[in-house]
Amino acid sequence: MLSADDPLPRTPRRVLVAGVTGSGKTTLSRRIAALWNLRHTEIDGLFHGENWTPRPSFLDDVRAFASEELWVTEWQYTSKGTDEILAPRADLVVWLDYPFRVVRARLLRRTLSRSILRTKMWNGNVEKPIWRMFSGDPEENIVAWQTMTLHKWTERMPEAEVAFPHLTIVRLRHPREAERWLRAQAGASGVSTAPPKRRSRDR
Repeated sequence: MLSADDPLPRTPRRVLVAGVTGSGKTTLSRRIAALWNLRHTEIDGLFHGENWTPRPSFLDDVRAFASEELWVTEWQYTSKGTDEILAPRADLVVWLDYPFRVVRARLLRRTLSRSILRTKMWNGNVEKPIWRMFSGDPEENIVAWQTMTLHKWTERMPEAEVAFPHLTIVRLRHPREAERWLRAQAGASGVSTAPPKRRSRDR
């Protein structure tokens, strides 16, 4: 497993960004897409249909983009069967293993902003009302979901290393490390690594 300061063995062509809800997977995925000229597919947009209903074509859509040569996406919905599709095709995993205080603050800011502004997200959906944040059901309360899955990748990543030995895994432990890593990848290429303008729908 590589750190922020270790060079990559090769320029990646297919990238997965892993991390707990609220860690900034989608924002980083967009920046990686710009860095290496990859197509970013936001996997939440494939999963959620109208009224937050799971789309029946989800896995077929995942298979379709995973068959392409150049892409980046968030490593999510593993319980829905994405592991068997995405991990064998990817060559790089970027793991955002940030401190709890960072991911919790990011999630609260994002959720409150989306809920108050009624920001449209995937397929016409908007963030659930703020009062849902007081529900104890992780399926209804994204903050409870984050708490429940906080250590998911700490537990799963060693297993992923064994199951998918072809993957290069980079573990970034703080947003500052992510910035340093992006700068290192850009190197002398002249590609900008500046963060995109903040959008309330970023995950």
